[in-house]
This record gives sequence, structure tokens and C-alpha cells, in this order.
Amino acid sequence: QVQLVESGGGLVQAAGSLRLSCAASGRMFSSYAMAWFRQAPGKEREFVAGVARTAYSTKAADSVKGRFTISRDNNKNTVYLEMNSLKPEDTAVYYCAADRSPVGSYSVSYFPHEYDYWGQGIQVTVSS
Repeated sequence: QVQLVESGGGLVQAAGSLRLSCAASGRMFSSYAMAWFRQAPGKEREFVAGVARTAYSTKAADSVKGRFTISRDNNKNTVYLEMNSLKPEDTAVYYCAADRSPVGSYSVSYFPHEYDYWGQGIQVTVSS
């Protein structure tokens, strides 16, 4: 069983920045596609950004393109989400997720049901 532990959340003013980290246990991290999802109160969980196991292929939701950047360090079993120019609508619980069987080396899924492991979630609150 893989454990994912998120850190780096908190309260920030609009236009500010935060960096989320997700540390994974186990030895198979480099074979997983990784992603960040978020869920705001009363809304469905949505894809934010993902990185393929190669680390050179990334995807981001239109709502965060140009503001959020996902990256991974396979030596540290960690995936990051750099969030800049934060807006109040970015307020949500952010979840790290791992897909242990991505379709290909450059594949990133947008769909929560394709991810096998999830972190406990971390709150990000952006004040106006």
C-alpha cells in the first residue's frame, strides 16, 4: 500500500503563492503518474494538474494554466504543485493522487477513478 502525505497548504491572500508537496512511500514512485485534484465545498472533485512518470509530460486544467506548475522529483519520491497568482476560487481541499498503471510513459489521466492511491487532503484558503 502506497501512502501519500501532502504538506504546504494554508491561508494566503489573493495574488499570493503557495507550494504544495506530496511525499510518497514505497519504491515504485517513478513508475506512477501523479496528479493533484481539488474539491471545494458542494462541488465535485476536479483535476488540477498531472505529471507523467517521465516527468517531461504535464497537463493542467484550463482554470490554472499559466498560474500552477506541477513537477516531480523521483529521487525524493515527491511531487510538487507550485501555485502562483492565487484567486479566492482556488480555495479547496487539495488531494495528491497516484496512478500505478498509466497507459504510457507520457500519459496523465484527468479522471479520479483512474487513480489508485490518494492522500488525506490539505486545505488551501485564498482570501480576497
